[in-house]
Amino acid sequence: MSDANNDGGKPADGTPERPAEQPTEEPREQSPKTPSEQPADTSAEKPVAAIAAAKPKAKPQKSFGRQVIDGIVTGNSAVVTFLAIVLALLVGAVLIVLSNQDVLDKYKYFFDDPGDALSASWDLVKDAYVALFKGAIVDPGTFDSNYAPYILNPISETISQATPLIFGGLAVSIAFRAGLFNIGAQGQLIAGAIVASWVGFTFDLPGALLLILVIVGGILGGAVYAGLAGVLKARFGAHEVIVTIMFNYIALNFLAWLLTTDTFREEDQQQPIGKPLDDDALLPRLFGDELRINLGIILALAAVVLYWWILNRSTMGFELRAVGSNPDAARTAGMSVGRAQIVAMAIAGAMAGMVGVSQLAGPYNAGHQLSPTIDAGLGFTAITVALLGRTKPVGVVFAALLFGALQAGGSKMQAAVGVSIDIVMVIQAVIVLCVAAPALVRTIFRLKGAHKGGEGGLVAKETAGAEAV
Repeated sequence: MSDANNDGGKPADGTPERPAEQPTEEPREQSPKTPSEQPADTSAEKPVAAIAAAKPKAKPQKSFGRQVIDGIVTGNSAVVTFLAIVLALLVGAVLIVLSNQDVLDKYKYFFDDPGDALSASWDLVKDAYVALFKGAIVDPGTFDSNYAPYILNPISETISQATPLIFGGLAVSIAFRAGLFNIGAQGQLIAGAIVASWVGFTFDLPGALLLILVIVGGILGGAVYAGLAGVLKARFGAHEVIVTIMFNYIALNFLAWLLTTDTFREEDQQQPIGKPLDDDALLPRLFGDELRINLGIILALAAVVLYWWILNRSTMGFELRAVGSNPDAARTAGMSVGRAQIVAMAIAGAMAGMVGVSQLAGPYNAGHQLSPTIDAGLGFTAITVALLGRTKPVGVVFAALLFGALQAGGSKMQAAVGVSIDIVMVIQAVIVLCVAAPALVRTIFRLKGAHKGGEGGLVAKETAGAEAV
């Protein structure tokens, strides 16, 4: 065998065999590509495409009719409010039947003649609610008279009854928006009425000057009294609910004492009745002496516009809503929580003071005098108006008009059918109860949102970022 084979294929001299060289190509010079020929850089486009793919597609906007149907099916706030009124009227109808002994007697032989009992019940409820409508909106029987005061009298009574409720509802609402529960509208309206009364019988000023001074006095009286509660809350941490309730009792007893003094009590009067206002200090009626609608409704609507502007167009309103939504966050942002609370209570008191002015200088106080019952329960009715109106300006107006209609129509219902006006108070209470518990209404009427709450809550954080309408 050869040596090459013995050494594993190596040459005989022992040098390693070099591998064969591979032919190499000369690098070719490439001409630069035009931008259109260059491949596109997709590294920046990939995240954009991924974001676009991940972004949810916008839902097609529903038509107005579809929105209305969905609102009815699911039971939005407007539907809940309407159904609350319907439910309250049904409860009122049951109470009307139970309060009439003649109708109850027919139920003793119900199984012998059920139609008789049911027919009597229907006639009673129908007559009561027809009388309520005639006393609150319009009485078709007056059309033949062709006399405007007779035709417009029911709606005039409703608006006149609603005027102080608008002021009261705003007084409670603005405190709600700042995260405060103002229970003291009763005491604040009494404070405003005291100052307005003193101004009205003390100063002798010509024409409208005295009326303006009376209004300013009522506003200042209520604002200062409520502002004290705000100071106690902001500076000393006193709970506004307890403070305002105690202020109600202080105002009531202070008024009772004032009416025993010679400064306020009418001469030659043994009863605690204050001195009457001067005629120039009265709220003038807008359409003659036969209709009670007066300047107060214009002032109330102006207060509604002012309330809307403060909340939605002013820096102060933004601070109030921010403090009501989250006091800690507002404080971190540099806002003064204490100042916002004091301002909110002062504005609330000013609105409540206007209730005192309307009670004193309005059409339902024949002598235009202070009395121990000058508040007429409006301080607490204002809370229900604010609840029903959901603390929004337009909502407060409609809630006040509804309650005013119930009050005006209740008197007619009592006179025409003999149904107690206390039924109206029950209807009001049921309305507020149902609005405060929307899930209850949805459950009763089998709506889709039966387990959904929220509309009944009046915490400021639900409305802090939205405009009040």
